[in-house]
Amino acid sequence: MTLWKQLTHLVKDPAPEHVFELSEAGIAYARNGETGFQTFEPGVLAVSPVADNLLRPDAVASALARIAPPNGAKRRPAALILPDYAARVSLLDFDSFPSSPEEQLPLVRFRVKKTIPFDIDSAAVSYWAQPASSKAGVKKVDVVAVTVSYEILARYEAIFRSANLYPGEVTTSGLAALNLYSASDVAVIAKLTGHVLTVMAVADGRLKLFRCLTIEEGSDEEILAVLHPTFAYIEDELGRKPEKLLLCGFAKPPEGLNLEMEPLRSHLGAPNAYNAGLLGYLEAAG
Repeated sequence: MTLWKQLTHLVKDPAPEHVFELSEAGIAYARNGETGFQTFEPGVLAVSPVADNLLRPDAVASALARIAPPNGAKRRPAALILPDYAARVSLLDFDSFPSSPEEQLPLVRFRVKKTIPFDIDSAAVSYWAQPASSKAGVKKVDVVAVTVSYEILARYEAIFRSANLYPGEVTTSGLAALNLYSASDVAVIAKLTGHVLTVMAVADGRLKLFRCLTIEEGSDEEILAVLHPTFAYIEDELGRKPEKLLLCGFAKPPEGLNLEMEPLRSHLGAPNAYNAGLLGYLEAAG
């Protein structure tokens, strides 16, 4: 599954030399085959879909200077992976979907307008129509849409441009992390990043559900209160129970689930709460 290729401006060229994933904890990065993590102090970045995320841009700029020191005025292409909670991912179903991009975009913007916590006229929208279902009689078109406030996106991009890094490719952590699971069975991926829980359900190589919400303590009870309705929705929607739960960012598997659980894996190392998108990006690009 390579959803992020469809939802960003990625072309067929190799991945850029610099790839960054941001979180409140710091910056995960890939540079010339090397990966690493630069930690932030508390209060440098606060993820939100409606307010400026960069509380201390000077600290972010300093971290970037250490990771990728300026090389004169040379323009350096980069990929930028945003925290999930900075954007909104929506799954839209259409009985029919126009073939023309000029007709598609206004339709998508109209559908997400009432579901986002910011003005659609001040938002960047990317979308992708997923492959049609092979199930007989099913003609609906499922579209994945990603929406982010222009102001928030511009602030992120500006801090990189000031370091002569040009993020021509932008995606979110969860969508990039989807590349770490390519099986065709029905599975749920749960990624815990600080106080943000991202839950994604996939089936037959298609994204069927995407939820991103804040939780207070990260207790098993809070996690189960999200997962149990997710499993019920999937079974009701697909007529099939999820076959496994893949976990990322959890100190231990949540107790109280009668379901096969395993960690999300990558050929490039163990994904964690702060680099799963980065590793998913690199795995798909490779």
